[in-house]
Amino acid sequence: MTSHRWDPSQYLRYGDERTRPFLDLLARIPGDARTVVDLGCGPGNDVAPLRARWPEAAIHGVDSSAEMIERARTDVADPRATFEVGDATAWRPDGERPDVIVSNAMYQWVDRHIDLLPATADGAGRAFAFQVPGNQDAPSHALLAKTAKEFGVTDFRRVDVRDPAEYLAVLQRPGWTVDVWETTYLHVLPGPDAVFEWISGTGARPVLARLDGAERDDFVARYKTELNIAYPPREFGTVLPFRRIFAVAVRE
Repeated sequence: MTSHRWDPSQYLRYGDERTRPFLDLLARIPGDARTVVDLGCGPGNDVAPLRARWPEAAIHGVDSSAEMIERARTDVADPRATFEVGDATAWRPDGERPDVIVSNAMYQWVDRHIDLLPATADGAGRAFAFQVPGNQDAPSHALLAKTAKEFGVTDFRRVDVRDPAEYLAVLQRPGWTVDVWETTYLHVLPGPDAVFEWISGTGARPVLARLDGAERDDFVARYKTELNIAYPPREFGTVLPFRRIFAVAVRE
């Protein structure tokens, strides 16, 4: 997982848009659940949709960011939700397996996470499901790399996202039924420099963390200009096409 500090407030600025793919993922997980583990739970914003999906479940969130877990413990009043700081990629059940393990936009930060997926799925009693952004080839990311290079930043942390067929192949094993698909959302973002505000909470963090002072200000100004050309603001907002990849593996 990335070691850069997360800003929960910036991440939650577009909470509704970030939650929508998770709702679509949960809708494809069949059956009931008594226990659910959320890997990479962030600031706890997954608890509400999880609670709506499984009203009686005990929910446990794991995240490597102390800032995110602190925010979750502060904001989430659900008495059946617990949180821990830990390596979500290495999490395995200590005793009885949870019915469902989910992960919402975490694995893109984990190098070679595809090798971890079968063992993580095996930790679930009934289903394992995740979604990751599939927009690594979008203008927002191409412009990030281009502008960062102009400021001498070339070795920043990049995401690792695989083709949907790779996820299907690694999860489709005897005893499992696997459903993999992709969706492109057209998010309409309000306000000025909307795409920068979106990506500064996620994908641009590794670059922003490498710069400071006037150099950081110059980078931000240049990157905002490029983004506003690639994603022109309109009267109703700025349209951000955003591809997501989903996988649900269910024990037969």
